[in-house]
Amino acid sequence: MTGDRPAAVVTGLGVAAPNGLGLADWWAAVRAGRNAIGPVTLFDARDYPSRLAGEIKGFDAAEHLPGRLLPQTDRMTRIALVAADWALADAGIDAEELAEYAMGVVTAASSGGFAFGQRELAALWSKGSRYVSAYQSFAWFYAVNSGQISIRNGLRGPSGVLVADQAGGLGAIAQATRHLRGGTPVMMAGAVDSALCSWGWVAHLAGGRLSTSDDPEGAYLPFDERAAGHVAGEGGALLVVEDAERARRRGAPRIYGEIAGYAATMDPAPGSGRPPGLQRALESALRDAGTEPGEVDVVFADAAGLPECDLIEAEAVGKVFGPHGVPVTAPKTTTGRLYSGAAPLDVAMALMAMRDGVIPPTAHVTPFPGYDLDLVTDRPRPARLRTAVVLARGRGGFNSALVLRQHAPHTGGGTGPAGHRDPERTP
Repeated sequence: MTGDRPAAVVTGLGVAAPNGLGLADWWAAVRAGRNAIGPVTLFDARDYPSRLAGEIKGFDAAEHLPGRLLPQTDRMTRIALVAADWALADAGIDAEELAEYAMGVVTAASSGGFAFGQRELAALWSKGSRYVSAYQSFAWFYAVNSGQISIRNGLRGPSGVLVADQAGGLGAIAQATRHLRGGTPVMMAGAVDSALCSWGWVAHLAGGRLSTSDDPEGAYLPFDERAAGHVAGEGGALLVVEDAERARRRGAPRIYGEIAGYAATMDPAPGSGRPPGLQRALESALRDAGTEPGEVDVVFADAAGLPECDLIEAEAVGKVFGPHGVPVTAPKTTTGRLYSGAAPLDVAMALMAMRDGVIPPTAHVTPFPGYDLDLVTDRPRPARLRTAVVLARGRGGFNSALVLRQHAPHTGGGTGPAGHRDPERTP
């Protein structure tokens, strides 16, 4: 995103994760390496081969949302609506004061409202079609979060959804920056995912990548010789993204950082003999950002937790940055993989890491020496961070890479207190 393109900056973060609700609580847990993986409680998983998950505890949608929304929304969408509210508040934006088409929303999804859909399908086969909620028509749909966020906040600008498993969250953020370049002043972007119900669980298991360990600290061990799958989780992050000049003019309360570059690739078909596409995505994202490998201060890894996938990622990082050439971390070992919500949460983590000058740790993992990675483990590592890379991969061959950098404030404003008149707001 180099050249004459306007800088796209992040001015608001809304986070809901297994290890914390809200930005402050979550970030404190991340820095401490606090584990949030435990036995599944949202349904009875005792008879399944995998019984651990990263669940969000203590979330009561009725405390945050109007009662009329509860009957028509899945747990996933309720969490997303609250995260969107938090992101707007963090950015100091009142959506009702924006001009009619001044803000849009792009989210990612790996599934729709699975728990809602399961309940209504059970009603269909056990009681009949008269007992199926009319809200089933959209509550299960993979685009429901974009739709409900847009409706609740009156966001009538460009909207969309990307479906690329774990890689989709970065694609949603990149798509939002494209809309900024097209003239939309502000965008909401990111993802929140949740499919922790028996129907969703069967889908997770069908992928063949879930760990069957019952040890919350040993079930998800990417880049470890003991790696044997991942733990599923729920949650994610939503970001407010806007043009840097606009953020300066309106006196945005803060600018977390700049979305500097992005690229996506597809892996070749199995048996083709061609190499995986992750390294190419990483190199292309760096070129898009006008960034040399030596300028990158930290990589937030996809961290699949399967030896063959971990090796592909380690080799891509090693070929671009050199053996032990850049600190690498994967704090998702304390939450599980959040599917489409994972990469936006990593983006929020990278922005907070740059703000505080600290790389959060990859908990529980003993790095396998053969990967030649400088993996940050055990405790946070102080570091001066100007540029970060987030990697994400999805089932089916999706690869994505996003480059973030600290944003140099414009002389005379841009990160001061809110309150200046916004030229895109209605009179």
